[in-house]
Amino acid sequence: MSNEVRLAFAHPQERAEASSDHAPLDRISLRDHIAEIEIGAFQAERGTTQRICFNVVVEVQPLTGDVDDDVDRILSYDRVTEAIAHELSAERLNLLETLAERIAERILLEPQAIRVFVRIEKLDRGPGALGVEIVRARRESSARRPLPDDIPHPRVVYLSNAAMADPDLGKMIDKLVASDAPLIFCVGVPDQVGPVAGAPLAQRRIDLLAIEQNGWVLAGLDRRCVVVETRTELDWAMKNGQICVWAPSKIVLDAVDGPVTQHSEGVALAAWFSGLLGACEMLVIGETPPGDAPVPVRALTKGAELF
Repeated sequence: MSNEVRLAFAHPQERAEASSDHAPLDRISLRDHIAEIEIGAFQAERGTTQRICFNVVVEVQPLTGDVDDDVDRILSYDRVTEAIAHELSAERLNLLETLAERIAERILLEPQAIRVFVRIEKLDRGPGALGVEIVRARRESSARRPLPDDIPHPRVVYLSNAAMADPDLGKMIDKLVASDAPLIFCVGVPDQVGPVAGAPLAQRRIDLLAIEQNGWVLAGLDRRCVVVETRTELDWAMKNGQICVWAPSKIVLDAVDGPVTQHSEGVALAAWFSGLLGACEMLVIGETPPGDAPVPVRALTKGAELF
């Protein structure tokens, strides 16, 4: 076995030491950190947890002068475990590759971090460990994901089916677009009776798909409205003035702490979504507002009240 192949499967610290192409750097490491989480692209991996093992090596600039036994002068191990915990709690992911990228990206936000090695392995998917290993340097992380302070706070507008059918829908959207916040529409299930499944997980899928179909109806009523389903697309749309109609399936199914409401209760689902985005306001048109919304709520009987 060649040395390169051996190093590819060696512990990240050994690989870090062997592959460094610059002046020697100090290293801190987290070894065999195990968490039990839900992750995976296969249907069999949904609704169940599995053990995931993390090994991380962070190369840091050597300190000049005495350390003085001062914890504030070093990159704390806690920052590494916090980066892992933060990304695990952010949303449910399908790919280890995505999780590794996000952990590396967050660690490289630390001022002391120069380069990071991340290995993540699934321990319960086969007779051996299945995993990925990545190496990222600070210079590669310039196009980072938006941090919370970078993301706008939208106005989430829930439209009842009657509000969608209002002849003055276009005028209402004109009025909302003129406001000072990004605009995201949410809708509920259509008035037509949908299929009923005996299994709760199947019914959840059916209800979410029904909401998405209703969202496409709204998009067909006004061409300015674009149906979106991912957080990345929502972040881009909010920063670029695009009117969104939320398709909930992906975000809801991938959420670590998902909504506790029935998904057929569209207004309650929209309230959960408003809290997830940190919306400046939730506007409910033609429907009874939720009683425990995590953001300020304003209710209107019909869209014409905006004029």
